[in-house]
Amino acid sequence: MIKWNHICNRLPLILAAALLLLALPSCSTYSTDVQEIMVLPVDANALKAAIKITCRAERDAAVEYWPQGHPTETTTTPLSTGKTVHRVVLTNLHAATKYEYRILTGHGSRLKAGKVYEFTTNDMPVWMKDIFRIVCPDSSALPANFAKGYVLLTQREDPGYVCLVNARGNIVWYHAVHNAGYKVARFTNNNTVLGLLGGAGYETSYGDQILEVSLTGDTLLYLKKGMGDFQQTIHHEILEDKGHLLTLCVEERVMDLSSIGGKKADTIKGDGILVLDRKGRKVWKWTVFDELNPLQEKNILQEKADWMHANCVAIDKDGNYLVSFYNNGQIWKIDSKTGKRLWTLGKNGTFPLPDSAYFDQAHGIHFDQRDYLTFFDNGVSKKTSRTLTFAIDGQQAKLVNNTVLPPEFYNERMGSSYQLTDSTLLTCATKRNSVLLTNLEGRFLWLLKTGMSSYRASFIPAERVQPFIHQPGY
Repeated sequence: MIKWNHICNRLPLILAAALLLLALPSCSTYSTDVQEIMVLPVDANALKAAIKITCRAERDAAVEYWPQGHPTETTTTPLSTGKTVHRVVLTNLHAATKYEYRILTGHGSRLKAGKVYEFTTNDMPVWMKDIFRIVCPDSSALPANFAKGYVLLTQREDPGYVCLVNARGNIVWYHAVHNAGYKVARFTNNNTVLGLLGGAGYETSYGDQILEVSLTGDTLLYLKKGMGDFQQTIHHEILEDKGHLLTLCVEERVMDLSSIGGKKADTIKGDGILVLDRKGRKVWKWTVFDELNPLQEKNILQEKADWMHANCVAIDKDGNYLVSFYNNGQIWKIDSKTGKRLWTLGKNGTFPLPDSAYFDQAHGIHFDQRDYLTFFDNGVSKKTSRTLTFAIDGQQAKLVNNTVLPPEFYNERMGSSYQLTDSTLLTCATKRNSVLLTNLEGRFLWLLKTGMSSYRASFIPAERVQPFIHQPGY
C-alpha cells in the first residue's frame, strides 16, 4: 500500500493526492541493495511523482520510467548519490497515464537495474483541463527551437499556477499554489522558476509573496510580506540580480496638496524599485518621489491613487536599471547605485524621436540578443498594439523595428513581446487571452488561445529544462 510522506492541510489537495494509484508492494525480494520502495504524491501534482527508495546500505540510485507499452520513451532521473534513503522525483509525466519503472542502484556508473513495477498518475485538475487551443497553419514553418521548446505562462487568479506549454499546446510542467495567484514568473539563470504571488486582497498584478521552485517542485525560497524588510506590497515584476531579488514596490506618501486644491493630508500612491537579499533584507531602494515632486505634476489630483503605474524593471548591460511606466508613456534609466535618472525614452524624453517611435504604454521591457531595447506598446491612443525595438547608445535612440499586431489582437493593458529568432516574435496579448508567434511584419505563424489571462509569455528553450522535461511539440 502507499505510505504518504505528508498529509496536506487542504481538502482539495488531499482528494487529489488520493487519486495517485499504488505501485506494487515494497520489494524485499527485489534486490540485495533495496529494502523498500514507495510511490508518493508531489503536492497532488498530476505531472510529478516521487519514489522513496530505502537501501540496505549507502548506495547511488536513480529511477528509469516510461509510459506502459512505450519502452522507447524512457526517462531516467538524475542520480541521487551516497544515501541509504533516496527521494527521487519523476517529472516529464503525462496525466492519468500508467507508467512502468525500475530502480537503478550501485556506485557511480556501475548501476544495476531491478524488477519492473508500475503506477498511475493523477488526472489534471479540472481548472487546468482543455485550457489551451492551438492554431498553426503550417508547423513546418515554425523555427526549430520553438517547435522543440516551451512557453512559460501564469494563472493570476486563485488557484494560481505557473506552467510550461509545448508548441502543441500541452502542459508539460506546472507548479500550483492555493489561496493565491501567480502574478508573474521568471525562469532564472539557474533554471528555476521565480514567482510573485498574491493572496486574498491582492488583485491584478500586486502581490505579497515571493516563491522560487525547482523543476522537481522543491521550494528553494519563500518570503512573505512582513518578513525582514519585506514590508511593502510588491507588484508586476520579480527578477534575480546577482543573487538578489529585484522587484517593484508600492510607495505611499502623505502630503499637503491643499495649495493645488487637494487635502492637507492627501495620500499619493507611487512606485519604487526594491532590491532584497534572499533572507528578505533590504539591499537597495529607489522611489519616484526621489526624482519628481508631486506638487509640480499638473494631473496629480486625478492620478494620486496610481500616479505613475510602473510595470516592469530590466537590467541594462552596465548594471543599471530600466523601469517602464504605463501612465506617462515613458521608460527611465536609473543609476543602480545613486538612484539618479540617466535618461528618459518616450514622451518629453531625452531623445528626439520620429512620430512612429512614440509609444503610449510600455510593457515587458528587456534587452534582446543584440542588446536592443525591446518592449510591447499597448497603443491605447491609436487602439493599435505593437512591438518596438530601439538601439540606444546614450546619445541617441534609433527605432530598429516596429511590428504591428493584427487589429483583432489590440491589447489595451498588460502583455509582452520577446524576440525569438532574427525574424520572429513571441507576443502575449493578455486581454485577448492569446499568445502569438509572428514574423517581423506581424503575420502570425502560431497562435495559442488560452482560458486564462497570463501577464506575460516567455520562451524557454528545450535544453534549459532537460533532463527533467523532454516533450517537444513538433
